[in-house]
Amino acid sequence: MPTEPESIKPSRSWQEGRAKTVTFIVTEDCQLRCKYCYIVGKNKKNRMNFEVARATIDYLLRERTQFPEKSVIWDFIGGEPFIEIDLIDRISDYAKLRMYELNHPWFDSYRFSFSTNGLLYGKDKVQRYIAKNRRHISIGISIDGTRRKHDSMRVFPNGKGSYADVVKNLPLWLKQFPDAATKATVSHDDLPFIKESVVHLFSLGIKTVNINTVFEDVWQDGDDGLFERQLVALADYIIDNRLDETHTCSFFSRSIGQPIGVEEDHNWCGAGKMLAVDGNGTFYPCVRFAPYSLSHKRGRDIGNCYDGIDRNLLRPFLAMTRRTQSSEECLNCEVASGCAWCSGCNYDLADETTIYRRATYICKMHKARVRANAYFWAKLENRNAGRLADVPVPGAASGHMHGQKPDIRPVQHRGR
Repeated sequence: MPTEPESIKPSRSWQEGRAKTVTFIVTEDCQLRCKYCYIVGKNKKNRMNFEVARATIDYLLRERTQFPEKSVIWDFIGGEPFIEIDLIDRISDYAKLRMYELNHPWFDSYRFSFSTNGLLYGKDKVQRYIAKNRRHISIGISIDGTRRKHDSMRVFPNGKGSYADVVKNLPLWLKQFPDAATKATVSHDDLPFIKESVVHLFSLGIKTVNINTVFEDVWQDGDDGLFERQLVALADYIIDNRLDETHTCSFFSRSIGQPIGVEEDHNWCGAGKMLAVDGNGTFYPCVRFAPYSLSHKRGRDIGNCYDGIDRNLLRPFLAMTRRTQSSEECLNCEVASGCAWCSGCNYDLADETTIYRRATYICKMHKARVRANAYFWAKLENRNAGRLADVPVPGAASGHMHGQKPDIRPVQHRGR
């Protein structure tokens, strides 16, 4: 196996320009059956063949006026993408070759991106691929936190937890990608484990924890209070141990909890600007609109790799904005900033067959996060100013800081 570099870092050219994200659904198979997974149609039958991938790459590189972005992210997803590492290797080689032969601008600014469950990370074929593409690759391993949180959700078909099988590959991953981030997910059942799980992920050497609550209708009365208490406890731990200077948890952000201005009328996600292609060569505005991601609706395609994108099918997605999807209550909410949504999930959960109906099941959870953020930033500012007393602790049953708009002012510190 090729000798690995001590650390794999992106090339500087990658930082230039915005990127077109192209997602290859290389397989619909996965070793796990995570309880919160949005992919409901896992199967071993549907996989991509190389001809579909080649036709997709040829189309994208040929239509320069339609895809003017300076950079490209060649994203591989499943299921679990590393199940198809041989196919991915062949697709990657072809993309590099054609970008070079065409003197395409993307050849100087491209990335191969993966979100993986980590089970196959240490395999020789995966490691050879990483070594081969080490200057143009990003890999995130999903791990939920402590063993009990992870094993309660990220399980094999027989119900066995996958924590031990994933964690054994983390040292190699962090050696190769020391700045890599993990992605964790929170649903109703594992709310009590948020604080201990983020702390545990930090202790494993992961410095950036991207963590979010699910958008689906799983939340019960009192969940927002428990969520808030967990985030306040996590805030105390991070600030008291000065981890804010070296680590990041996405639950805490200076940009949330503000009203939204009328000029900020854009979609939360990139659906319509991204492109996903499945094993049949069908194009989707995002993987969340592919059939295997939908529980209640049919897939919403926008073309295929042979005929290209159908602009008439794409146009409705380009019209998705905050205003076209949100209710007046959401538009006028005083803490609307940072309240996320998934356009594909909205489509799947809507009563009608529409892409313009925003699901709001996370409303109370977002407001709880805003209150915890107000506490986080107030305590951090007081610590940095040498004042540790009189930091207001939001109560689980309280209003939004007792009816007051939170003071989420910019704070000068390292690590954010």
